[in-house]
Amino acid sequence: MSLIHVDSAARRLRFGGMEMDCEIGRGGVCPAADKREGDGCTPLGRWPLRGVLLRPGRVDPTGVKLPWRWIREGDGWSDDSADPAYNRPVRLPRPFSAESLWRKDDAYDVIVVLGQNDAPPVPEAGSAIFFHLYEGRPTAGCIAVDRADMVRLLPLLQPGDGMEIA
Repeated sequence: MSLIHVDSAARRLRFGGMEMDCEIGRGGVCPAADKREGDGCTPLGRWPLRGVLLRPGRVDPTGVKLPWRWIREGDGWSDDSADPAYNRPVRLPRPFSAESLWRKDDAYDVIVVLGQNDAPPVPEAGSAIFFHLYEGRPTAGCIAVDRADMVRLLPLLQPGDGMEIA
């Protein structure tokens, strides 16, 4: 197992011999036990890389070794702790709150799903903590990097790898 190392104070990400700038949540970082839905904090800890969601026509999946699938319009991620599918992929529309994965910006052209609060999900303990493309501002709690850096890094990631946020 290899780890992507995130130095949240320096806003730097390291993997193998690569190092790059990264962005964290608008609320800074917090211990995973203190993470709450909507707080904008990036949870500290080690999180497995669960898989990759890719937007068709935006990124070439050639060489991606992690499990991956295409996203499509209507794909979402539940962020409503009352939803039985909390912190899981869902189809939109639905009667509970959910974030659309089909965005107008490019941030979700590549989504690496981090295994934070998913085994099983605890209501209100945070959802949709992703590793995605930088959108020009702090994230809602995710880790983000520039497209060119993600494209270089993505084919190097293997099943069993994780991300350590410190």
